[in-house]
Amino acid sequence: MKKVIIASVIFAMVVGLGIAFADKPADGTTGNGAPKAKLLGKLNIIGVSNPKNANMDNAGGGVIFVPLNSPDAVGDVPKGTKIWLTAGDFAVLDKNGTDSDGAAFRLPNPDPGNTGSTSYSVYVRGLGKPGQEAKIKSGFLENGVWWVSVDAEEVTVTHKMEQNNKFVNVSRQLLYVWVDIDDDGDVERIPLFYGPTAREYFWNYDNNGQRLCQLRFYDTSSGPYEDPESGN
Repeated sequence: MKKVIIASVIFAMVVGLGIAFADKPADGTTGNGAPKAKLLGKLNIIGVSNPKNANMDNAGGGVIFVPLNSPDAVGDVPKGTKIWLTAGDFAVLDKNGTDSDGAAFRLPNPDPGNTGSTSYSVYVRGLGKPGQEAKIKSGFLENGVWWVSVDAEEVTVTHKMEQNNKFVNVSRQLLYVWVDIDDDGDVERIPLFYGPTAREYFWNYDNNGQRLCQLRFYDTSSGPYEDPESGN
């Protein structure tokens, strides 16, 4: 009788372990889709119905406020809130994206040599109700001309980017600008903060009701990403 009981217990333990292993995330990721790597920084982009009135320059923290619904474009300025980017340690420099000058965020140079591989990675997920979304593109302003990534490199943030609101790696889209800078018909890979110092880099956040967008930055490389011009 003891042998039967012991065998039953062992069988149950094996089955239980099998279930645990089956539910375990894929190697290199956690249960929420984020990588198993050191968390370097956080940024929550919050959509609000009413503009913020307070001066939020150098306010710190990990939050940026943007309009819940982006106003229509004016002239050749891309539709959406501009989150202006500068190189350095992770920090929110201006959390009020509801005013005319947009918000500001600081993050390290992701690929100084334009190798196509990043020194860290950025993941995103959206939380909120179904039917809401925001679209994010990287870009830069140079000599009065607005450059934003081609539509194929746009990030669409929804309440359920993957099953169970998991984080998605968007390093390719948010750490590079993908444009035909030479006007030769080939889309080129331009890392943030790369090229002439006159370029002012930004994320263009076009909101359509998205209440919360979570960005997380991890100490792990992503890529290599192709340079469409060279075919590598």
